[in-house]
Amino acid sequence: MLEACWERTGNASKAPVTVSPAAAVRARGAQDGAMTGVQDARVKALNDHDLADGRYVLYWMQQSQRARFNHALEHAAMWANDLNKPLLVAFGLMDDYPEANARHYAFLLEGLQDVAEALAERRIAFVVQRGRPDEVALRLAQDAALLVCDRGYLRHQRLWRERVAREARCRVVQVESDVVVPVEVASDKKEHAARTLRPKLTRHLETYLRDVEEVALRAPSRELGVEGLDLTDPGALLASLKLDTSVAPVRRFRGGTREGERVLRAFLRERFGDYAATRNQPQTNNVSHMSKYLHFGQISPVFVALEVQRAGAGKNAEVYLEELIVRRELPMNFVFYEPHYDRYDALPAWARKTLDEHRGDAREHLYTREQLEAAETHDPYWNAAMKEMLHTGYMHNYMRMYWGKKILEWSPSPEEAFETALHLNNRYFLDGRDANSYANVAWVFGQHDRPWAERAVCGKVRYLSAGGLERKADPKAYVRKVEELIGAA
Repeated sequence: MLEACWERTGNASKAPVTVSPAAAVRARGAQDGAMTGVQDARVKALNDHDLADGRYVLYWMQQSQRARFNHALEHAAMWANDLNKPLLVAFGLMDDYPEANARHYAFLLEGLQDVAEALAERRIAFVVQRGRPDEVALRLAQDAALLVCDRGYLRHQRLWRERVAREARCRVVQVESDVVVPVEVASDKKEHAARTLRPKLTRHLETYLRDVEEVALRAPSRELGVEGLDLTDPGALLASLKLDTSVAPVRRFRGGTREGERVLRAFLRERFGDYAATRNQPQTNNVSHMSKYLHFGQISPVFVALEVQRAGAGKNAEVYLEELIVRRELPMNFVFYEPHYDRYDALPAWARKTLDEHRGDAREHLYTREQLEAAETHDPYWNAAMKEMLHTGYMHNYMRMYWGKKILEWSPSPEEAFETALHLNNRYFLDGRDANSYANVAWVFGQHDRPWAERAVCGKVRYLSAGGLERKADPKAYVRKVEELIGAA
């Protein structure tokens, strides 16, 4: 389902989230902000400045790249009405976004074109300006009465917002819109595993699983005269950027909120009925393909959860919501509370100890990063998974686990394996460079897991074998499926 939320098999304590749609509806109106569905806990002042005498209210859109079900956008619209000022939405587009390449940018620009069209329908001004996001925000904040931003959890995202809050002359308010339960509401510490976070999330679901109502603007905002890039031709804009073009865009997936919602509804209509039973069968396509849209903020996790609830209760909904909420928001907790989330030394002590004890074990197979990247191993199942990633920017969730575990098994050291897995994940996956990327690569090496029976190379870190893959799925059919996908790409 959520391709970036790698399923942790064999966890006897796992219990899926059960959410009552009726209870979620009853919770509406229980808190301040009921008119827009923006709960107080989603909103955080980043500085103590007063409102300025600016021309407009500025919403600096960076993480939540959508015009629907966007708490930050609606909060900014509410302020614009209160101040009787127009609303300006702005996005900063830099050529060298950390680890991004043409594949990621193509998907992003398709989404921004969608945002521009949707905001135009609401008569809201939207500009994309070239430059580092924090610098674009600070430049436009010079004429703003108030700056509203969305929330990102990775190191560079947090540093950008901290700088804007520190240097802007107006009040800066952050609104959290890309999780169901705000990270600091869910927990005040780094959680050990899904089982420890699950009850903390569940108790808040009735409060936070609510519709977000659109705010109609009173003051016109289309004619502010702020210049921006032309988004009518994403391909031409992509060609004008100075970026890494070594990884080509993919044709299989298109970016944007409307496309993401279409994909979701097709899944719920056509494949949701068998989701719980077949989601771990990589030879099928019984997944929702939501992770890339969630990564770019092109679709709201709250919207997805509510749509799943409306599609029906039962095991399928329970299993999907477990993945969407618990398994996706555990990585948010990880990167928020672990300052070294992208480093090997952030792994649990027991995992580093056992891997260190086995670093001298003989490896039956050893591959360089270049061999792995070229899908040149002895294992046809692994090669197919790597080729799926290379050609489509996607890999079935179940194969991602196998893919990562084999990199650990086939690398000269666990540290090199960690760096290789993270590099390939972030380079080729459309949903790479995400909180889920860091947590899920760390999971390969023992994060959010427990010790297992000890064996060579992996020590007590969970091991996955080709034989186990053959017992639980049909990897030969998966290989054939990938060959067909590559032929159509």
